[in-house]
Amino acid sequence: MKRLFSVLLALVALLPAHAAGARKIRVVATIPDLADMARHVGGDRVEVTSLATGVEDIHYVPMKPSFAVLLNRADVLVLVGLECEHAFLPGLLEEARNPRILRDAPGYIDSSVYVTPLEVPTRIDRGLGDIHPMGNHHINLDPERGKLMVRAIADGLSRNFPEEAAIFQKNAAAYNATLDEWIARWRRQAAPLKGKKLVSYHASLSYFTQRFGMEAFGTIELRPGIDPTPAHIADLIERMRRAHVNIVVRERQYPAGLAETIARNTGAKLVELPVMTGGVPEARDYISFIDYDVRTMVKAVTGG
Repeated sequence: MKRLFSVLLALVALLPAHAAGARKIRVVATIPDLADMARHVGGDRVEVTSLATGVEDIHYVPMKPSFAVLLNRADVLVLVGLECEHAFLPGLLEEARNPRILRDAPGYIDSSVYVTPLEVPTRIDRGLGDIHPMGNHHINLDPERGKLMVRAIADGLSRNFPEEAAIFQKNAAAYNATLDEWIARWRRQAAPLKGKKLVSYHASLSYFTQRFGMEAFGTIELRPGIDPTPAHIADLIERMRRAHVNIVVRERQYPAGLAETIARNTGAKLVELPVMTGGVPEARDYISFIDYDVRTMVKAVTGG
């Protein structure tokens, strides 16, 4: 693999270089949500590529040789942050050999910088599972925090290309105003969700449940990244029955069998949701992704 990376990068080095003003700004985003946001912020000044497609588990995005080539040529990298991409991005950056986008370099745009994370652990112990020391990183599931991600992208692009800063800030403000309109609509639509309890496979929905007044009751996973045991599943089912949990969510990148079994044994409604843009065909951009999840959850609760 390392030999293939080296060969590809050597070929890239032979390609003609262009002055920054003569071409579009090359943006590489780690997930499609960020790619869509960057396109709105950058407008016709940017050319954006996403490493993930939206159907993967973000913790296991494949390290393709072509990704190292994309990163080698990138002017900026936009990532979720909060160590979301820890399983694949550091290795790709090492192979890409692009100092512009290394951590702490100007081209390293961390979209979480204005977000106050949930579930920051009080102690780090690998026995507790794949603990994320900076907190829950599924911030894209909350459109209000999505606006903060847009702000971080605009500031990052402005830092790297100050001559275009006014355009980036104007575009970001316009996109966030659109998001505000949708958020008001989603709040009205999501009124039936308030107080409803859910169990998800992974702790992916903490920000979504907080935003729309739901209660995250537990997870099918024993602990983050650790498969459930029969004893855990039996205990979860019993607790769900006592608490009258309404919803079981299977994030679409996780297996269906256990979620179906738990829903069947508790009388809860099984809901399948994407956790990124592109996770289902209807979620073609960030707004349609959040809209899909809100509508799907409301339909499950109301039966409509």
